[in-house]
Amino acid sequence: MDKKQIAAVLKEMAVMMEIRGDNPFKVRAHQNAARIIEGLSVDLPALVKSGQLLEIKGIGKGMAEKISALLDQGELAEHQALKEAIPGGVLEMIKIPGLGPKKIKLLWQDMQITSIEDLEHACRAGKLAQMKGFGAKTEANILHNLQLLKQFRGRYLISEALEIAEALVQQLGEHPRVIRCRFAGSLRRGMETVKDIDLLASTPEGDRAAVMDYFAGLPGAAEVINKGEKKSTVRFANGLAAELRLVGDDQFAPALHHLTGAKEHNVAIRQRAIQRGMKVSEWGIYKGEERLPCPDEQTLFAHLGLSFIPPELRENRGQIEAAEAGQLPQLIELSDIRGMIHTHSVWSDGVNTIREMAEACRARGWKYLVVSDHSKAAAYANGLDEQRVGQQLEEIDQINRELAGFRVLKSIECDILGDGRLDFDDETLAGFELVIASIHSRFNMDEVQATERIITALKNPYVTILGHPTGRLLLSREGYPVNHEAVIDAAAELGVSIEINANPRRLDLDWRYVKYAADKNVAISICPDAHRISGLDDIRYGILMARKGWLTAKQVLNCYSAEELIRFAEKRRR
Repeated sequence: MDKKQIAAVLKEMAVMMEIRGDNPFKVRAHQNAARIIEGLSVDLPALVKSGQLLEIKGIGKGMAEKISALLDQGELAEHQALKEAIPGGVLEMIKIPGLGPKKIKLLWQDMQITSIEDLEHACRAGKLAQMKGFGAKTEANILHNLQLLKQFRGRYLISEALEIAEALVQQLGEHPRVIRCRFAGSLRRGMETVKDIDLLASTPEGDRAAVMDYFAGLPGAAEVINKGEKKSTVRFANGLAAELRLVGDDQFAPALHHLTGAKEHNVAIRQRAIQRGMKVSEWGIYKGEERLPCPDEQTLFAHLGLSFIPPELRENRGQIEAAEAGQLPQLIELSDIRGMIHTHSVWSDGVNTIREMAEACRARGWKYLVVSDHSKAAAYANGLDEQRVGQQLEEIDQINRELAGFRVLKSIECDILGDGRLDFDDETLAGFELVIASIHSRFNMDEVQATERIITALKNPYVTILGHPTGRLLLSREGYPVNHEAVIDAAAELGVSIEINANPRRLDLDWRYVKYAADKNVAISICPDAHRISGLDDIRYGILMARKGWLTAKQVLNCYSAEELIRFAEKRRR
């Protein structure tokens, strides 16, 4: 196990202990250990081997032994025992927003509710409304969130799927009889969530059985669903399925294109081929009876009189017309990013210090870090009051004096209050170089109220960036209703940037509105909203969303230098 997987096990243990009603100190010890492990900037195996893990505050001897066992063996007897003691349906309830471990314990032990289905039945019968600690409003919210959970069942975040898919491609690529291997489908198009993983590999026909045997036996595959010579499917422990198709290498490019494109894109491509006297399918591209050479996707598009269409754009949203006219944009790349905007530190609810976050950014080749800890309204996140703001700004000045060639920019993630006012007065906001305005409370407004609330906040001249515009949490919480066009129009008029929050649970602004914003000349910020060093790498998911929104580097604030970014904010204030 790596540190991310170990932290996940410790978190799950804490949840299960709390559901059982175990000692609160024991629960907190596992929560703290998970947080510490996630935030480590040094090699975990080296810490364990040297015994230095025990020197970290919050990691005692017993916890160090658990971490060591997970690192070496990939499992822990105590973890398995907890899972066996609690019905699986009870654990699934933790995915329902508004249901914490304490309420789940009441449902399980007092009402003998042991599954999602039992819970829905109890809600529809009005039984929860009669329970102490619940009530009719809570019951209605749980029922609403249950419907969302059922809707999202069987879907996975892009981050979960990419981690598995990239490992599979690497492992398959190591097989001596595999010529080429890629993942395809909605995952290659960069969709926020996926149902499964589509894999494509080319191999000599006589070697297919051996490759399929190898695929079915790869580590991590918990179940082989089906196995054939041309197609096999395995399922992983988290429920995600991966299907591998094998083709000859001369069929690889057309098959990859077919398996990648959205249905509407593929239909439009086939129609274009017919209009040009050709036929295109997953097997190849034909002119009459002649099968045209197609060594790669670039050649396939060229046969159709099109420039290469990047996978992220294959949604049939005008990409074919743009490719025909030679007007597809040069999409943003990770290498275009010059700095990290919207990160948190130990000053609020982050895991790492500002210096640690800055050094991690510098190690990744970036030139600046925008620290945006929470404001005082976010008391749950240890938000900063005016006094602590002053202390933090002094620390940033000291760090900037010491980090040659790198800069930490002063910022705040300031809460938008219910009436659209900001959590700090203008005098306090003037001390920051950038201000990110976000909503973290009162999600129950209607579309008109929520839209007016945001636009009111954008009118404050100190607001540089609108953070996660809808507050959505993918696969768990719908965003509050917002008139996206109205908000984007206001941002365009006022010169405010809008964030693509790159946290894979958010990816908000939705990519479907990104092109509209760019067409209105709204600068987009791709923000990891990182609360720990590892969170910085979430920038990749934000870049995928930016690419799906047709963005170039020139349209993204992170591609500015620190000085250009400050000038952007200053222009807004003037």
